[in-house]
Amino acid sequence: MDRMIVDSAIYRAGRRTPGPEDFSDALAAARKAGDTFLWLGLKEPTAAELDLVSEEFSLHPLAVEDAVTAHQRPKLERFPGSAFMVFKTLGYHPDGHTVSTGEVMLFLGDCYVMTVRHGDDSPLAGLRSALEGEPKLLAEGPAAVLYAVADMVVDQYLEITTALQGDLDDLEAEVFAPGRPVRGLAERIYAFKRQVTGVRKATVPLQEPLLRLASGTVESVPAKLRPYFRDVADHLTRVNEQVDALDRLLSDILNANLAQVSVQQNNDMRKISAWAALAAVPTMIAGVYGMNFEDMPELRQPWGYPAAVGVMVTICLVLHRVFKRSGWL
Repeated sequence: MDRMIVDSAIYRAGRRTPGPEDFSDALAAARKAGDTFLWLGLKEPTAAELDLVSEEFSLHPLAVEDAVTAHQRPKLERFPGSAFMVFKTLGYHPDGHTVSTGEVMLFLGDCYVMTVRHGDDSPLAGLRSALEGEPKLLAEGPAAVLYAVADMVVDQYLEITTALQGDLDDLEAEVFAPGRPVRGLAERIYAFKRQVTGVRKATVPLQEPLLRLASGTVESVPAKLRPYFRDVADHLTRVNEQVDALDRLLSDILNANLAQVSVQQNNDMRKISAWAALAAVPTMIAGVYGMNFEDMPELRQPWGYPAAVGVMVTICLVLHRVFKRSGWL
């Protein structure tokens, strides 16, 4: 059980206070005292471990199942006496220019908040210590932790979309660079598009839950915190606009690359056709004269052979010049 508990603490009036080490006793103490809540942080709990916690916190079994299995869509669900929210976290790896995903889930009650995280791409590492430095915000109760998680996750989205924009600028410059090979770029563009799609799956579904938190439809969110959630929702709108812009630009770049490939293929076909025409002329003449009919013109003349070769060379030179001037060679 201890391996999954990252941290557990009681907060009274926004400040961390000593309390029982056992989370069951800590929850009972938080319920008994006023203006107090328990913040329990878990990482990748098993079903058996989370079942023990859920009994103490009276968590809804459907929410517990989602917290164990992970791979959930960002959402906000309300249950009697509690709320459950899922965030998709993102991590950017500049070495491979890739985006990885994780999850953070929150159970929110009247005197407790429980965070459950999956994956290594979690923004919660320094969140608790940062919040403990803002006792006025933390004094608003469990909803303050929910706001801080939402704000940090969306800020993470902004950083990642900015990094992806830089990568896309480099890719765009490479696609349109003169003299660069156009083949092989389509696979990279598709791979980039998959990264953007992964970001979209994390950011777009989160908009509706944040708006609900800002509108006052969730009773566990005090009125004082609703403008904060509205600010986070505004930031998320900006993120979604950036993701849409990235996706549109990627589609344009992909179409441009496919057009370049098509043009290159046309150029290659023209060159092949031109060289085939150059080879066809001497082949035709040699084939005619190779039939060896006795009444063929100039067959018995001493200058017949060089004349035939000269005609072939002359026609080939003329065709080569014509193809060269037209851009086929």
